[in-house]
Amino acid sequence: MAATEPWYIKGELMMSCNCTIFCPCVISLGKHPPTEDDCLAWAGILIEDGRSGEVDLSGIAIGLILDVPGQLARGNWTAGLYIDDKADVYQVKALTQIFSGRAGGTTKLLSILVGRFLGVVQEKVSYEVDGNMRRFSIPKIIEGELRAVTGPNAKPTTIENSSYWIGPLVIVAESVKSRFRGFGRNWDFRGKSAEIVPLDWRGP
Repeated sequence: MAATEPWYIKGELMMSCNCTIFCPCVISLGKHPPTEDDCLAWAGILIEDGRSGEVDLSGIAIGLILDVPGQLARGNWTAGLYIDDKADVYQVKALTQIFSGRAGGTTKLLSILVGRFLGVVQEKVSYEVDGNMRRFSIPKIIEGELRAVTGPNAKPTTIENSSYWIGPLVIVAESVKSRFRGFGRNWDFRGKSAEIVPLDWRGP
């Protein structure tokens, strides 16, 4: 698959990180450092509708981990990718191109900011939407449960019209349960910042 193959992904992302609520990195990659000096995070992604060239990506769930030593815009990120074991070889190839940034478009900055890519692992991946709750799991690797923070009208608190590269609409959330064990890391972000973001990515 050529890196210039047209692609798009529509769906949802849930992310849990080590920041106190709420993660300032959402507002700007360049101006606001993480609350804990470095940024450690895992993300779950559900592709509701997606395609790369002739390859259908719809229905695939993905896990992504990020380890950033300081302010995000300075780069030197470490990243690792988990892809649903239901994905075939063509889907894995397309998603690896997209999430490494080599396919261009929305995720191109990953090719600039990620200095170390830990690789791609296929596992059983589950992403569940339940009202204001989101649940994500990769057995023995990620166990996550996020809850949207609600306002006085019981609706989720949102940040809108942002320049956040993941998406302009962000639902503020809290990690009810958040464990990651993999790639030599052991994280627990329970009670820390989280977010839920509708996705509309495309390239190149």
